[in-house]
Amino acid sequence: MREWWRDAVIYQIYPRSFQDTSGNGVGDLKGITNRLEHVASLGVDCIWLSPIFMSPQKDMGYDVSDHTNIDPLFGTLEDFDRLIEKAHALGLKVITDQVLSHTSDQHRWFKESRSSRTSEKTDWYVWVDPMPDGSPPNNWHSHFGGPAWEFDPGRGQYYLHNFLASQPDLNFHNPDVVDAILETCKYWLDRGLDGFRLDTVNYYFHDQELRSNPPTHAKPQVMATDLYGMQKNIYNKTRPENLGFLERLRALTDQYDDIMMVGEVGEMGDRSIEIMAEYTAGSARLHLAYSFAMLGPDFTPGHFRRCIEGFQKGAPDGHPKWSFSNHDVPRHPSRWAEHAVSHDAIAKQSCAMLMAFEGTIGIYQGEELGQSEAELEFHELTDPPAIRYWPAVKGRDGCRTPMVWDNTDNGGFSREMPWLPIKAPQLERAVTHQEAANDSVLHHYREVIAFRRNNAALCNGATSFHDVADPILAFTRSTDAQSLTCVFNLSKESQTVPLNTGMLTGPRAAKLEGQNLQLPGNGYAYITHDEPIQFT
Repeated sequence: MREWWRDAVIYQIYPRSFQDTSGNGVGDLKGITNRLEHVASLGVDCIWLSPIFMSPQKDMGYDVSDHTNIDPLFGTLEDFDRLIEKAHALGLKVITDQVLSHTSDQHRWFKESRSSRTSEKTDWYVWVDPMPDGSPPNNWHSHFGGPAWEFDPGRGQYYLHNFLASQPDLNFHNPDVVDAILETCKYWLDRGLDGFRLDTVNYYFHDQELRSNPPTHAKPQVMATDLYGMQKNIYNKTRPENLGFLERLRALTDQYDDIMMVGEVGEMGDRSIEIMAEYTAGSARLHLAYSFAMLGPDFTPGHFRRCIEGFQKGAPDGHPKWSFSNHDVPRHPSRWAEHAVSHDAIAKQSCAMLMAFEGTIGIYQGEELGQSEAELEFHELTDPPAIRYWPAVKGRDGCRTPMVWDNTDNGGFSREMPWLPIKAPQLERAVTHQEAANDSVLHHYREVIAFRRNNAALCNGATSFHDVADPILAFTRSTDAQSLTCVFNLSKESQTVPLNTGMLTGPRAAKLEGQNLQLPGNGYAYITHDEPIQFT
C-alpha cells in the first residue's frame, strides 16, 4: 500500500497569522480549527503547524521553553486536541514543527545547565572554556549575526548558539539529551499527531574537536548576516553523527501507523540537494526532506532540472518535498516578479509547475491567493535579524503578515490590531474577493490540485526531462498506464514549441495549433500522448 505522504500536498499554517479568536491580534489554535474547511476545500492532504509550544517568543516560537506544552498565546492542550479531531474528520493529517537542535535559554534544562559546572545537566549544552586571550573557541558564525558563541559569566564559559544568543544549542553527543528529545517526540505521537516537520534537521551535532570552518571564497549571503555563507559550514552542522540520530527517530515513528517526518535541510545550492538525498536514502532515515534550493531567486529551466535530477541521482530510493515559499523567504510571486507578465500569471504558472513535480508538495498559507510580499517599515518589524541589520536585511516579516479573509480593516483576521500590519496590496487578495472571481488564483489552485490528484502520472509517475532550449522547461511524468508531458515558459515573452504528437489536457495557459504549442509569457500546458513525445 502506497503511503499517504508520497504524493501529498502539505499546507503550512503560520499560527500567529492565520486566525485570531482571542482578540489579542495574534492567531491561535481555535482560529485554525475554525478555518480548516478553507484548507480542506483546496484538496490538500495535510497541515503543518509552525511552532505552537511554550516559548518566550524571541524567535516566534523557534525558541522552545517546554517541548510538551502549548504556549498560552495559542491556546491549550485541549484546543490542540480539538484541532486534531476536526482535521482528521475533514481528512487532513496534522504535523507540527519540532525544534530539536536548540532550546530557549528559559528552558528548565538550560537553566540547570548554566547554574553550575557540576549540575546534573552540566553538559546538556555545548560549553567551552575561552581561549587564552578570552576569545571564542573558533570562527563559527550565528545565523542571526555575530559569533555562534555567547559568554556566560556564571559558568565562565562560552555556549554555542547557531541562531539567537537566547537559543542555546543542545549537546547531542550526550546520550541523555538524545533520550530526552525522543521522549518529547513520543509525547506528541501518543497524542495523535501524524508526524513532524523537523526544523534545521542537519544542525543536531557539532564537531567535537571544534575545528574552525574554512572559507568559501563566495559572495556574502543575505540569509541573515552576510557572513554565514562566507564559510563552508562543515564543522558546525551536517555532521555524520546526524544520521544515527535520524535512524533512532525513524525507529520511534515506525512504532506508530502512518507517521511521516519531513526534514528542513538548512543549506543552500547543490549541497542542499545532496543532503536531502542522503537524509532520505533507504527506509531507516527521514521519510522526506526539503531544502532552500527552490526558495531562492533562481527561476530558470536549468535550475529546476538540476534540483530534481540531482535528487534522483543522489537518492533513487529517497523522497523529496518541493516548495516555492515558506515563512522564512520572500513570497515567490514577488521574488520572481522580474520574470512575470503579471503577478497573477506567475502565481498560476508556479502552481501548475509545482504540482507537476515528482515528490511531496508544500504550499504556504496565502500562496493559494497569490499573496505578495508585504513591504514593511522599520517600526513595524518583529524579526530579530531585520531589526539588527535594517535596511540591508529586510527580514522575514514580509511573508508572515496575517491571512486575509475579507476586505475589512483587519482582513477578517482579528477584531483588534494584528501583530503585523495588513497592507493594501495584501488586502486586495482576500479570500472573499477570490471566491467571487472565477479566474482567481484561489480557484486555480483548487483546479490544479484536483488535476494532480486525478492523474496517476502526476502523483507517482517517473520524471524524464526533455532537452528544450531556454526559457522552456519540459518533462514527462510516466506510469505504466499514463504519460503526461508538462511544459512551462519561464519568461515574459511568447514562445512557440513544435511537437510531434499530443493533445492538451487539464488547466492550461497555452494553445495547440497544428503541431505547434503556443505559450504566452508564463504559459504552461499538460499534454497527453500515446507515443513518445518529441520537441522537433
